[in-house]
Amino acid sequence: MRKLALAFLVCFLFAGGAFSADDVIKIGFYNCLTGQNAFGGQLELEGVQLAHKQFPEILGKKIEVVVIDNKSDKVEAANAVTRLIESDKVNVIIGTYASGLAIAGGEVAEVARVPMLGTSCTNPLVTQGKKYIFRTCFIDPLQGAGAAAYAYRDLGYKKAAILTDVVSDYAVGLAKFFKDNFAKLGGEIVSEMRYQSGDTDFTAQLTEIMSKKPDVVFLPAYFAEGAIILKQARELGAEFRFMGGDAMDNPEMVTLGGDAIEGFIYTGFAYAPDMPNMNDVAKKFTEDWYKEYKKDPNGNAALGYDSYILVLDAIRRAGSAEPEKIRDALEATKDVLTVTGTTTFDADHNPQKDIGILEIKGGKKVFVGTVVP
Repeated sequence: MRKLALAFLVCFLFAGGAFSADDVIKIGFYNCLTGQNAFGGQLELEGVQLAHKQFPEILGKKIEVVVIDNKSDKVEAANAVTRLIESDKVNVIIGTYASGLAIAGGEVAEVARVPMLGTSCTNPLVTQGKKYIFRTCFIDPLQGAGAAAYAYRDLGYKKAAILTDVVSDYAVGLAKFFKDNFAKLGGEIVSEMRYQSGDTDFTAQLTEIMSKKPDVVFLPAYFAEGAIILKQARELGAEFRFMGGDAMDNPEMVTLGGDAIEGFIYTGFAYAPDMPNMNDVAKKFTEDWYKEYKKDPNGNAALGYDSYILVLDAIRRAGSAEPEKIRDALEATKDVLTVTGTTTFDADHNPQKDIGILEIKGGKKVFVGTVVP
């Protein structure tokens, strides 16, 4: 088994001699740097930038990271990938946060035959049927099953409600996978309510859910709406527990959500700065992150870092920056040790990774452990 630890990665820095200004490998990065999902995209960019600072060259060539804001918009995501490929001539692409944006950008990369490594885009459709699209994160069928298993088996909840953003590919998919698996385990879905991104008043949906008296409400929301929903539920006197997915993992969650966030549980990537039994790569990442940014990292930051490391590993093994050879090397990725666990890509270009469980306790985010669906 080949473990790619940071000590081994150092060889990237000394893999070749001097390079000219034109002797550059370009890694494209497109993500949500503004708009609804900017908090996630910014953290992933900082993860990539930290990795790039540590490993700025490979094969004797300088690495240039070309960054484009997709503005949290599907059309802009497709345009961003088009620009990276046609104007910037990148060799490989990293991004993006939000599955709908990754699906839009991935369609462009697939046609152009340029490999793309998704960061935190968990919907199965991102890589489904694609030859050139990969991802660093787990997929929602696994996350939804993990959430359902933890709610039903570990917490003993037998009745659940679901509140879903119907215009979000991520939310719709994750809600379905939770629903199917919770029912399969023997649980009952007592209510399914919907809203749309940008809504600010959730009183009607929450009142209806409260009338059904669920033990838990599954909320596969992005943080902007998620924080509002949790606050409004508290104001209405709701007593049920809320459970969410990885899109709620924000270092500022407690600050923005206040007391309404207390007791909130969510699935995420198997990384948190306080987690026990960290692997060596995660320990080094955590230490370097605090030195560089003076704030807490989260799963998005770790996935940005991991994506850069996985791309470099593929280029090193390919011995080339040609997109086709990088694609082939990514497909052969096996047992690479990263911050969020050991990465091996399956036949659908998805890694098999643990599902982390996190909870807000005493006003702090606490890593509870991992769950096996």
